[in-house]
Amino acid sequence: MKYWLMKSEPQVYSITDLQQEGQTIWDGVRNYQARNFLRQMKVGDLAFFYHSNTKPPGIVGLMRVIESNVVDPTQFDQDSPYYDPKSTQESPRWQTVTVEFVEQFSKILTLTTLKQMFSSDEFLLVKRGNRLSVIPVNTTIAEKIIDLVKIS
Repeated sequence: MKYWLMKSEPQVYSITDLQQEGQTIWDGVRNYQARNFLRQMKVGDLAFFYHSNTKPPGIVGLMRVIESNVVDPTQFDQDSPYYDPKSTQESPRWQTVTVEFVEQFSKILTLTTLKQMFSSDEFLLVKRGNRLSVIPVNTTIAEKIIDLVKIS
């Protein structure tokens, strides 16, 4: 099992939305490096749910990958902001995963706290200029995060 971090703006899709729905397809990722990380995900992997573009940004919960290598349907929808005219049914450019809700943390683990705990060499999230919406999290870092939210 691997760990990941996946970002969403809470006004677009929040941990509460995931909790209410139970599961969702993680659509709309349009960065090739983030897409490549999505392609590496396997069923059973865990992902931290990160609320971005909010005050304060931070990790708010945990979700599990329940389906991998899913073709992102929004790339074919001309009414979607994620429409990609270069993508075809025969050769889709964008893949994603389906995730299920695992838990909402009782307290947000803020970006400020994460920057105090981890160096940019340890955790890509705190690296200056990183804007990827999907990133891998090494097991040691993931376990420290889980231990920290259990204490709060």
